Amino acid sequence: HHELPLHMDGARFANALVALETTPAEMTWKGGVDILSFGGTKNGCWCAEAIVLFDLDRARELAFLRKRAAQLFSKSRFVAAQFEAYFKDDLWLDTARHANAMAARLAALIEDSRSARLAWLPQANEVFAVLKKAEAERVQVAGAAFYDWHKPHDFEGHIGEDEALYRFVTSFATTAEEVDRFGELIAG
Repeated sequence: HHELPLHMDGARFANALVALETTPAEMTWKGGVDILSFGGTKNGCWCAEAIVLFDLDRARELAFLRKRAAQLFSKSRFVAAQFEAYFKDDLWLDTARHANAMAARLAALIEDSRSARLAWLPQANEVFAVLKKAEAERVQVAGAAFYDWHKPHDFEGHIGEDEALYRFVTSFATTAEEVDRFGELIAG
């Protein structure tokens, strides 16, 4: 009722789209989204992001506003050119499907292990798991790369003193062999 535009952070737009099995229109403007920051970087592009405005009147002002806000850098069309290949033959959807599939594979291995457990079921290409701190350190020393994650306030009591929450992110480049190797590490 304040007539503020609704912005959607689309950094993982393709991953969400394929996970939800919906259309871009259903996920954006049909759902009330006015502005989408469409991300390609987390799905295979090199620093390529796009602003998508669904209101033609606002879109007409964009070129001026982008320049005035110092968001237009020289030769940006060369970065933007990646989108042509990214969208061709649904590459953007295929890379997102692959990343999501690798996350599902990783989640299954974590569920099957005795040394880790899922914090939540993954919905796209991120997996959150609880591991004993010593186990996490051991597998990181062995070559696994993942991140400590801040424990949400409503997660109190779900994590022991000797445990922590960790974030795993799969991508277009993650291989089944890498995921399986991690599974071997946490299996014992």
